[in-house]
Amino acid sequence: MIDNSWTDDAWKALVKKVEKTSLVIGDRFPSMTDENGKYTYTEDLWRWVTGFWPGLLWLIYEDTKHEPFAKIALSCENQMDQALNEYVNLHHDVGFMWQLTSIKRYTMTGDPEARRRALIAASHLASRFNIAGNFLSAWNKNGLNDSDPRGLSIIDSMMNLPLLHWASEETGDPRFRHVAVAHTETVIENFIRDDFSVNHMVEFDPFTGEKIKVQSGQGQSTTSAWSRGTSWAVHGMALAYKYTQEPRYLEVGKKVSDFFISELPEDNVPHWDFRVPRDDDTPRDTSAGACAASGMILLSSFLEGEESDKYLGAATAIIKSTYENYGNWDNDSDGIIHGGTFNRPADIGIDVSLIYGDYYYVEALSKLRALNASNQLRVAGTLS
Repeated sequence: MIDNSWTDDAWKALVKKVEKTSLVIGDRFPSMTDENGKYTYTEDLWRWVTGFWPGLLWLIYEDTKHEPFAKIALSCENQMDQALNEYVNLHHDVGFMWQLTSIKRYTMTGDPEARRRALIAASHLASRFNIAGNFLSAWNKNGLNDSDPRGLSIIDSMMNLPLLHWASEETGDPRFRHVAVAHTETVIENFIRDDFSVNHMVEFDPFTGEKIKVQSGQGQSTTSAWSRGTSWAVHGMALAYKYTQEPRYLEVGKKVSDFFISELPEDNVPHWDFRVPRDDDTPRDTSAGACAASGMILLSSFLEGEESDKYLGAATAIIKSTYENYGNWDNDSDGIIHGGTFNRPADIGIDVSLIYGDYYYVEALSKLRALNASNQLRVAGTLS
């Protein structure tokens, strides 16, 4: 049995940190920290990062019932209505935005307004499906290298598909699920390489659906292995299996996880890209580690014995190292963990706190604590 007794101390440090930083951040929308460790904020409520701070607060509130967290999270969600109603700038990342906020709140409270918001977001995401190529287009504009944005799809999309699966279960309408499954198949065919590394961006012809080319995106090159993109695939495939029970999705999730684990350095926190020359000065990306770890915990729950322990053990090692070596517990940084890399090719956001890295660290840690509590109950039941 894997020892996760340390998670209680890690959780206490986390709650103490967020109680402090929530007084500074309030109901704004943090993105990444600056050179002074202070979060910068986005005022464009359609941006993909807006759901992570309120989502993080809901995760902690679920355990602590600290009411100020709930009030801030709900205020953020209410503000996000502007993006939901204006519609024009929304993109495929609506899953990140309303899955972590409205769906989370709906599962906890049953509030019909939260359900309504999430279903609108799901309908928007489904509308992005290109039937000629069986893919979800990522953006409305800002295509890279003069590409047509209508044909661009990215690996991050796998993390948005649970919004569609939820909507299908909630409404009984299989069309949402059909879109999610079709896109997953396209990802496996076009994004997952033979060695189970991952392409970040693939461009399709939006009219014929034909694959045009792979783009490097935030990786070093078109053949490199951007670690956060790999983490989106690790976690996304585990989620795809959760909702479909399709054995092939579980197998792909395991293989991509194996690749991720094989590339981890000694301290188990990934570098920003697995195919760049790596030394002591190569930037890490704690957000990639946290997201992958959370996905591996989910993956391990579908497996048994040594195979389950393999992925749970790797996830535990990543989060424990992040807690011990990258936590902002004794400084004035607004972020929970540092060592994140936003965009290395553009040289933006190196060794910073990223709000999505903070979110997935909290998510993974909460999962480990739940497993630890479950194991303690099991042992107590055995001994009684």
